[in-house]
Amino acid sequence: MRLPVQVAVPGFRGGGVWCGIKKGAAPDLAIVLSDRPCTSDVLFTRNRVAAAPVEWGRGLRPRTRSSLRGVVANSGNANACTGREGLAAVRRVSAEACRALGLPDESLLVSSTGVIGVPLPADRILAAVRGLCASLSAAGIPRAGEAILTTDAYPKRCVRKVRVRGGTVTLGGIAKGAGMIAPGMGTMLAYVFTDAAVRAPDLRKTFREAVALSFHRIVVDGDMSTNDTAAIFANGASGLPPLGGKGLSAFGDALRELLLDLALMIVRDGEGATRVVRIAVTGARSDRDAEAAARAVATSPLVKTAVFGANLNWGRVIAAVGRAGIEMDPERAEVRYAGERVLRRGMMIDRQAERRAVPKIRRKSYGIDVDLGVGKGRSFVYFSDLGHEYIRINAGYRT
Repeated sequence: MRLPVQVAVPGFRGGGVWCGIKKGAAPDLAIVLSDRPCTSDVLFTRNRVAAAPVEWGRGLRPRTRSSLRGVVANSGNANACTGREGLAAVRRVSAEACRALGLPDESLLVSSTGVIGVPLPADRILAAVRGLCASLSAAGIPRAGEAILTTDAYPKRCVRKVRVRGGTVTLGGIAKGAGMIAPGMGTMLAYVFTDAAVRAPDLRKTFREAVALSFHRIVVDGDMSTNDTAAIFANGASGLPPLGGKGLSAFGDALRELLLDLALMIVRDGEGATRVVRIAVTGARSDRDAEAAARAVATSPLVKTAVFGANLNWGRVIAAVGRAGIEMDPERAEVRYAGERVLRRGMMIDRQAERRAVPKIRRKSYGIDVDLGVGKGRSFVYFSDLGHEYIRINAGYRT
């Protein structure tokens, strides 16, 4: 597998250390800081059972959430279902990190990921924060990315450089996630840092559009996390004026590409995943119907295990669409695997197309396309297969 790229963004410093949450000595505490004021935006899980740092972050004033200077995050402990003690721990971590960095209170986003229902060992984090803050460096963002990993097989990070009027801006991103992914982000943490100057309303709109086409379009197992968080920080260190017009459009394109790269890294990791499939549904009555159908396929254990076995069982796909609760006429539906139309309109099976498709679905990635033939709605989702390794990891995760 190709090694992940290094991430360095002007005006940002990062680092990661082991503070004693994880067994062994793998890093489990991360900080990334902008050396200058930022505009920012944050999205959190939609799960009604939300972890303490998510509840705390939601409670920040809108002006505060749009001017965060960076993030402090721990792995190995989700600080979820921990009640008032969990919220108190978030406040202590936030206050100590801001104090150590000479920042006003509530200047940093706080995140956690790991086991649910275990009190956060805040004293261990607090004991390590000051030393970590003193060691932050421009080359330390990848180390921060390593410190947020849990069941991940590898770090997720990438960089984009974009030419805009007057010069170049840089975007760098780090993420974690491998399981408990969907339907809105997943048990993932993802942070993007850029030296572009972007006005807060433009950053919010651009970021949320990019998340909608990336992190909100991935499925590993169909579970929604208590902790998932995605954030962006723009510090203007490029020295260029705030982006607008074509420059903002180019920035948005680069941001979408970067987030999709990170999202697909998460799906490929997928706790034992061997294949990634893009399920696209067209011809639905509405985009909402198309998305419902795509998610029904992407979250189906029968579809996912067939993908794992390179089994051309298209019947599982059309059956999943049929239970999605949308309007459809089976006689008008078509199904393609890797470009081969295996089911034609009128429920006509094409055996020759099946034979052509069989070797194609042994690849690491391919597409399944369903055309419902009843409208113009369309949508897509990326999903991974489901195999033995996923069960092994999750059967003993808490222990």
